[in-house]
Amino acid sequence: MGKLRYKMHVKKGDTVQVISGSDKGKVGEILRVYPETSKVVVQGVNVRTKHVKPQQEGESGQIQTFEAPIHSSNVLPYSTKQKVASRVAYTFNAEGRKVRMLKKTGEILD
Repeated sequence: MGKLRYKMHVKKGDTVQVISGSDKGKVGEILRVYPETSKVVVQGVNVRTKHVKPQQEGESGQIQTFEAPIHSSNVLPYSTKQKVASRVAYTFNAEGRKVRMLKKTGEILD
């Protein structure tokens, strides 16, 4: 049996706004999506620091920063034109293809 995969309202490359947590209000692009855990990595959001020990003799250690995943329910798709976050509606375009649309603006995402 394979891993469970959840249908998510956001995809890699989407611009989203964080709606809860310590980074509330921040806007960024989705860099990675984890459907198994329903989490996403957003650029500039939930930035953590990692202390890396030196690997070779004489090399100095480093402090690296990286974005940790946050739950997808804490982000909403964001319209850069109208500067507003909105929920997603599923609709069909002229070719009969199912596409995602922002409810507030009517903007097509796909």
